[in-house]
Amino acid sequence: MDFDLSEDQRLLQDSLGKLLKDKYGFEQRKAIIKSGAGWSREVWAAYAELGLLGMPFAEEDGGLGYGAVETMIVMEQMGRALTLEPFLTTVVIGGGFLRHGATAAQRGAMVPEIAAGNLLLAFAHTEPQSRFDLHDVATTAKKDGGGWVIEGRKGVVVHGDTADQLIVTARISGARRDRDGIGVFLVPATAQGVTRRGFGTTDGQRAADITFDAVKVGADALLDGGLALVERVVDECMAALAAEAIGCMEAAKDLTVDYLKTRKQFGRPIGSFQSLQHRAAEMMVCLEQARSMAMLAAMMAAEPDAAERRRQMRAVKIEVGRNARFVGQQTVQMHGGIAMTMEYAGGHYLKRLTVIENMFGDIDHHLAALSEEGGVFVAA
Repeated sequence: MDFDLSEDQRLLQDSLGKLLKDKYGFEQRKAIIKSGAGWSREVWAAYAELGLLGMPFAEEDGGLGYGAVETMIVMEQMGRALTLEPFLTTVVIGGGFLRHGATAAQRGAMVPEIAAGNLLLAFAHTEPQSRFDLHDVATTAKKDGGGWVIEGRKGVVVHGDTADQLIVTARISGARRDRDGIGVFLVPATAQGVTRRGFGTTDGQRAADITFDAVKVGADALLDGGLALVERVVDECMAALAAEAIGCMEAAKDLTVDYLKTRKQFGRPIGSFQSLQHRAAEMMVCLEQARSMAMLAAMMAAEPDAAERRRQMRAVKIEVGRNARFVGQQTVQMHGGIAMTMEYAGGHYLKRLTVIENMFGDIDHHLAALSEEGGVFVAA
């Protein structure tokens, strides 16, 4: 894949960069967190105006037909700004389920609404016992005439408190940890029997714990694909998260280098101390290693061989996670106490990088899975 950006891609990068520079200064971000929704409807409308919300969808469905490289560009810029809007949940994850599992009629009805900024999606999959296993599903969906009845609980549904539609995994048949028998359902968030409890997360995002109490949906609520669909969408999400991590890491590195140049001890900038210079250089090495893996993720996002795609995405998650952890921790370490405060950006980058590392499986989870699957991973 050629990673020299085209003119359109550079325009996308520049346009979004300018928007976020204007709308997402650190003080502006703190004000957004304190607002009612925890994210900005004004910025969301600006995303829609730029065409970001329709990016990955086919033109015949009302989208722009962009691919993984454009998603990488957008997520990297959003990572730099520590954005709070539900782009990942609505466009990347929700959009993936619609593109790969919905009918043409469903896409025709929903994609234009997403692209216009009028429809928000959230992926309700994590359960109290499931940890990182996508196939561990206790929530059930039972046939009820021509439709389904859903019963169960989902936890930490990112942006589940403001979503209009929930994408819910539920067991149609089999035991709790069987890979077969999992269905994926589109459930209106306002459906009778849906109860949501919203809360803020460690990294400033919003999430919800959701209970489904005899929630009735129609036959057309069931998307096509089962667990294979879930794994495909999650793989695409891992690629997007890798790109977001690059943006966070680069911004954290820049913030740290600037601090080393200006903070003085013993009458000279601390950046003149050799040990700190070595740490800053290692931060740069980690950033570039992670960037290479994010590019690999963008290349592999559309890989048709599910086993190979998953193997590569596990390697991406491991290597990006390791490097992101180092950069985030060194950002706090070299800033000292100031980076532990809510009033300074450094600690916020570490929090977001830590959450990214743990979304859809941490380093240990993917190392263990690679071992079980017979894969090989050599640490850098």
